[in-house]
Amino acid sequence: MTNPVRLLACLSGGLALLLATQAMAADRKALPGHVPAAVSHLLPVGRLNASNRIDLAIGLPLRNREALTNLLQQLYDPTSPNFHHYLTPEQFTEKFGPTETDYQTVLRFISTNGLTVVGAYSHRELVDVSATVADIEKAFHVNLLTYRHPTEQREFYAPDIEPSVDSNVPIQTLDGLNNYYRPYPGARKQTIRSSSPANGTGPLNTYRGKDFRNAYAPGVTLTGAGQYVGLVEFDGYFQSDITNYESQAGLPNVPFTIIKLPGSSGFPDNNTNYISEVSLDIEMVISMSPGLSSLYVFEGSSFDSEAGSIVTNSQIKQISSSWFGFGFDSTGDGFLQQMAAQGQTFFQASGDGDAYTQQITRPGDDLYATTVGGTALTMDVTSSNYVSETVWNSGFQSPGWFGNGAYTNGSTVGGYWGSGGGISTNSIPGWQQGVNLTAVGGSTTKRNIPDVALTAVNIWVNYFNGLSGGFEGTSCAAPLWAGFAALVNQQAAADGKPPIGFINPALYAIGEGQNYNSSFHDIVTGNDTWPGSTTAFNSATGYDLCTGWGSPNGQKMINELENYTGPIFVNFNYIGATQNGAYNTPYPTLAQATNAVPTRGTIIFETAGSSPSSMTISKPMTITSMGGAVSIGH
Repeated sequence: MTNPVRLLACLSGGLALLLATQAMAADRKALPGHVPAAVSHLLPVGRLNASNRIDLAIGLPLRNREALTNLLQQLYDPTSPNFHHYLTPEQFTEKFGPTETDYQTVLRFISTNGLTVVGAYSHRELVDVSATVADIEKAFHVNLLTYRHPTEQREFYAPDIEPSVDSNVPIQTLDGLNNYYRPYPGARKQTIRSSSPANGTGPLNTYRGKDFRNAYAPGVTLTGAGQYVGLVEFDGYFQSDITNYESQAGLPNVPFTIIKLPGSSGFPDNNTNYISEVSLDIEMVISMSPGLSSLYVFEGSSFDSEAGSIVTNSQIKQISSSWFGFGFDSTGDGFLQQMAAQGQTFFQASGDGDAYTQQITRPGDDLYATTVGGTALTMDVTSSNYVSETVWNSGFQSPGWFGNGAYTNGSTVGGYWGSGGGISTNSIPGWQQGVNLTAVGGSTTKRNIPDVALTAVNIWVNYFNGLSGGFEGTSCAAPLWAGFAALVNQQAAADGKPPIGFINPALYAIGEGQNYNSSFHDIVTGNDTWPGSTTAFNSATGYDLCTGWGSPNGQKMINELENYTGPIFVNFNYIGATQNGAYNTPYPTLAQATNAVPTRGTIIFETAGSSPSSMTISKPMTITSMGGAVSIGH
């Protein structure tokens, strides 16, 4: 017979344990988004060895998110006094970064749980750590199990439940806690056909080196001098390939800065597809901007770590990514917002599987990324002049690294290859509203991609320590746009203007403006359809979901983008030594303002109760006043 006293004691003890467990759980918060959805349909095949080491990028949340959203709107609103008044990294941290107290709390948590810090950041939004599986499991209250990947020929690891930490520890994300997603390149080796209409100067009439400037920046003397371009990469490259490319293409030697981050060995792995992507990205940038002060190559295993490093290097005003499949999270999105706040432009390849029939590969649909689709370019027989472009769509190709929206991991299944376009689950941003999207199959409530395009096929690449060949993919187009942006920012800097920053508001304003046809090559032939999506999408006049607004038309596009860098400010009482027409350093005379505007623009008068002398303005100008009446003679 059961002793009633003992039974009561056991029940009391069990209740106390349950209450204690509930109390402990109440003191912890879960960190959602770290268990892949596929895990719910899979059975584990094992558990990670407790002694294995894993790299994690631990992200902290930004502060004052509503204020940040408002500021970003003002920074890209031409009517705002804050227009293009970008923040420095220090100013961003002061206004929106985690506090020093929060950062120290996370660092103490890391130390207490036996994790090793391998990278800390002045913006306090991230900590890179290395730790054993056992310590990670204990610190975040999970078990790291292994599973067979449902679509790739490999195993992956993931936590059995969402990680959790004490409620007072301000951790937002753990990049690296699973490897269900892993970075893969977009570029694909292409079989060059003799019937190709390319007419480039590379082998087999492919495009190489100066061909890109002849097509998209003919006669432009700008070279990217004084500018820096950053590349997001998940592997290394061989410098000899780049040097040989420069020599064969008749390009100067561009200086390089390599930023090695946790997860990077500093050496290329043995995967030709990965190495070819890095070489391709580099060769595209230096072809378009051969006079760069330096090309920064960020090498690591975490997008958060690379983006976290990029925002600290705010001299880099244009960044390109041609990779897909990395676990893009809220910390990464925060870094894209910081880039926009600091006047940095982030270009992302749109994808190579034609029209999307599933979720767009992030960050291609992020509201602060400029997404770049692909075209097939035709030049004249002299390789000197642009002739035409059509939507890049190579049809079915095998084997396929990335076909019709699904990563096939180099299998022999193959896929349909072409310019990625589609409709996001993210809400439509303000700069995309007002575009006639219904007519082209787009959405009036959700973000549409791509934004712009550039050539993506018949491109010659040197790679893998002595190999070379033809490649295709929007991977080619994104770094070319980054190189083109460097030309724009070079001219803006020479004219005393700020950098173009997040470029989408300007691109859509130009697309909807009277100079669209002279600034863009409008791609009106072709489509990105495939058998799984037979009606989405077709090219059209103006914006479409194949190539966005199209490709850049040389100096005219450069001038339009520079003109959009903002109004010129005039304050007749200003006596400061620096006078560049910015809000904080305005011109003291109207004559200086009108001379500073190359062809057309806006002048804003700041001086209350003042009126400029009568003068004739021959350029198209919008004259407004912040402080008093303004009279201009014509």
